[in-house]
Amino acid sequence: MAVYTDVSDEELEAFIASYAIGGLTSFKGIAEGVENSNYLVHTETGRYILTLYEKRVARQDLPYFLALMEHLAARGITCPLPVRDREGRTLKELAGRPAALITFLEGLWVRRPGIGHCSGLGEALARFHVDGADFPMHRANSLSLPGWAALFASIGSGADNVTPGLAREIDKELLHLEQHWPADLPQGVIHADLFPDNVFFLGDKLSGLIDFYFACNDKLAYDVAVCLNAWCFEPDGSFNVTKARALLQAYESVRPLSPAELEWLPTLARGAALRFLLTRTYDLLNTDANALVKAKDPNEYLRKLRFHQRVKSYRDYGLGEH
Repeated sequence: MAVYTDVSDEELEAFIASYAIGGLTSFKGIAEGVENSNYLVHTETGRYILTLYEKRVARQDLPYFLALMEHLAARGITCPLPVRDREGRTLKELAGRPAALITFLEGLWVRRPGIGHCSGLGEALARFHVDGADFPMHRANSLSLPGWAALFASIGSGADNVTPGLAREIDKELLHLEQHWPADLPQGVIHADLFPDNVFFLGDKLSGLIDFYFACNDKLAYDVAVCLNAWCFEPDGSFNVTKARALLQAYESVRPLSPAELEWLPTLARGAALRFLLTRTYDLLNTDANALVKAKDPNEYLRKLRFHQRVKSYRDYGLGEH
């Protein structure tokens, strides 16, 4: 979450008045994240998150994201819900941007996930995949292999301003993945961005999932690979195989991975690492310096990519023979 678009007091008061949630009492910008502008809004009835969707999020994709939250909540997954205005609309416009008001989800995200947090995440991810199976809408993953190539083309040699030689390393990895990316794996709705700051806990118990604005239809095991990258590395860059084992075993307690998914897991993990290396590089080179946002280090994902390049088998992620 972040703030790129300023909203005046008058604009926000008029916006809130279109909902049956009481009058506006206070609001403040939220600095975390890099995708949309977010405000914590207090009204006479409680707390809400106001999201203004910035340029990377396509307006035509917003009904998918909002409907998915409603679908998952109806299946028992705890997640924020879009608030409908007095006319029944979840998607509106504010300050020249598409906007939605979302219910506030209690809980905190964990800065340093432990083994129990990884286990809780693995189970929640599998339930998300199972409960999303009958979601009727479809959205292609714009940040899968073709999207990575297009993103790299927009970065080009500028990557070397982040790390010398990075452009060549990315180019080489893209070529490898284009030649070795799996085709026929189980697909469905994936979150695609389930980092620790998108998973809330109350104590040690997972309390909900947030931020569905990269959700799409793609390989389910790719979502698992995203989480291995996001949850199972330590601050010093080392891979914690105990955390990975906990995540994967908890996932498989709900939805067992197929032999093909296991075989391709190291390649999917390489792709997931490359995806975030590319988007972080792009953001570092293009984010407005005046935005209230914390830049994220692309080199973190360069180190993760190099780790996965050395992995020989899914067993290196802590799972035994299947």
